[in-house]
Parts: sequence; C-alpha cells; structure tokens
Amino acid sequence: MNVAVRNPPPRLVVGISGASGVIYGARVLDALNDLGVESHLVVTRAALLTLSQETDLSPDDLTAKATVLHKLNDVGASIASGSFRSLGMIVAPCSVRTMSEIATGVTSTLLTRAADVVLKERRPLVLMVRETPFHLGHLRTMTALAEMGATIAPPLPAFYSKPASIAEMIDQSVGRALDLFGLDWAPVKRWEGLRGPVTE
Repeated sequence: MNVAVRNPPPRLVVGISGASGVIYGARVLDALNDLGVESHLVVTRAALLTLSQETDLSPDDLTAKATVLHKLNDVGASIASGSFRSLGMIVAPCSVRTMSEIATGVTSTLLTRAADVVLKERRPLVLMVRETPFHLGHLRTMTALAEMGATIAPPLPAFYSKPASIAEMIDQSVGRALDLFGLDWAPVKRWEGLRGPVTE
C-alpha cells in the first residue's frame, strides 16, 4: 500500500498584539516573505490601533504582507489545532496582557489559543515582550512562561552592529528572533569577534 508523504512548506504563526512596536511584527512578515516561509497572521484590535499611531501602514497594508490571515475570534482556524504543522510561533510585539493570558492557559482569542497550542506541542514560542520597567508580577509571568518552554525575547538593540538608523535596529532584533526558529535573514549583522588591540 502506497502512502503519500506530505511535506508542507515551512510556515510560521505570527501574532501581533497591541503593545508599542507593531513595526516589529510588520518586519517579521517582510522577513518571512524574503525567506520563502509561509506566514499565518493573527492581529489584535489593539494592534490595529497602535498601527495607526506608530506607522503609515494601513490595516490592509499590514495584512497583505501575510500569506494567510486569520480572524482574531476564529477559534476554529487551522492554527488553533496541534495537528497544524509549523516551525512555531512568534508574537511581535507581545503585550503584557497577551503574555499573561498565554501564561495562564485561559485563552480568549485565536492569538493566545495558537500560542497555547504551540506550547503544548513543544514547538518554539518566541515572545517579543514590550514593556519597561518590569514589576515583579511581569517577571514572575515571564519566568512561568520560560518554565513552560517559551522564549522571552524583548527587542533590545544590539550596538555592536553599529546601526545607522532605527530601521536597522528593528531589523537586527527581528532577525535575531528569527534565529530561534533556525531562519537566517540577510539583514542580520553577526558578531565577528573583537577587532583591534585588546588590553587586559
């Protein structure tokens, strides 16, 4: 009996929540397009409000960057099931509310349900948490998520790459987050060791 082997294309679930930094999610989608990775996008209503305040992108501009767009309340979507195969999920940016909902497992939207599924299937979940300063409750929530298997990856700039613009800082953070899925995006500048004399 012949059984066909299905090999789905590489795909990543992308969540964009309402924290400041919606441009990180937009650039994740751009990067996945560059890399030939299928993106499955779910966006919160708060994220669309942030989009209008922080960028010149319209909601249509943002969602057009995704391969597949899922409605926030469609808990019957493909990405709500563990049988949906993917490289994992990134939430960029990740609000404290979204982070907290994922940590409790009490999910109210497709975004947090999809994240819960990724955790239970032991796939990578990367949360680009945007908040500062963190109080003890935030830190305890992040610890709980790390213990559950998530990676907390706040988008902190790397200055060794000598960024010449905010756009370069954003791309470096996005690329380093995608490294966690084994995806190598060209704009990332890699550390090549110290240059020049080293003094003790």
